[in-house]
Parts: sequence; structure tokens; C-alpha cells
Amino acid sequence: MEGAEDKQSSIRTFEDLDVWKVCRDLRVQIATIARTFPKEEQYRLWDQLVRASRSVTANLAEGYGRFHYAENVQFARQARGSLYEVIDHLTVAQEEKLIADETVTLMREGVLRAVLVVNGFIRYLSKAKTSSRASRLTNNE
Repeated sequence: MEGAEDKQSSIRTFEDLDVWKVCRDLRVQIATIARTFPKEEQYRLWDQLVRASRSVTANLAEGYGRFHYAENVQFARQARGSLYEVIDHLTVAQEEKLIADETVTLMREGVLRAVLVVNGFIRYLSKAKTSSRASRLTNNE
């Protein structure tokens, strides 16, 4: 099993982050489901659902590119908010009978798993910031 140090050294781009990969897979699933919506929903609910799912990975990528813990955490929080937006759009699609109840249940479980992974990423960043600050203070003494 890889240690945290080994894993961190293998991350060269946001695409290497497990959190981004989990959310990307979810985004692909959402896009596949959205394509089944009727044509008249293409620029309404379909568009909102797909945009919300794209926002998740886009925010994780942008946060990674900021190179500052606090900004990265803020973008991860925005990604988490977009995941909850996806749940709301799925609920609307279910209520309007655009997708089956079973599909919504499966997708909701996937979204909530992604939320847990994003929460873990936020915790990781917060701890990394704290240990980085402690390391700087120790080295400056």
C-alpha cells in the first residue's frame, strides 16, 4: 500500500488527484443520463444538470492550480456545493418523471460518495496547511 508521501509525489496534475477522478466518473455518468432527457429539456434541466456536474471537476482543477491551501480548500467547498446542486437537479428530474427512481437512487449514492471524497480532500488540505505552517515555524526558530 502506498504511503501518503509516495502518493503525493506521484501527483503532477489535478488529473492525478483521486478526488478529481471520482468526480470525473460521476460527471461522465451524469452526462450519459442527461442525454436521455427529452429534446425540450436540452436547454433547461439537462443543461443545468450537466453544468453543475462539470462545475465540480472544474472547481477542483482550478483550486489545484491556485497553489495556496486556503484557495484550494475554497474551490473544493464550491465543488461540494455543486455536488449538492446535482442532487437537487436529479430530484427535479425524478419528480418530472424524466428519469427512473432507481436511477436517481444510484446516482444520489454516487454523488454522496463523491461528497465524502471531497470532504476527505478538504480535511487533507487543512491538515497539510497546518503541518506546513508548523514546519515553517520550527525551521525559523
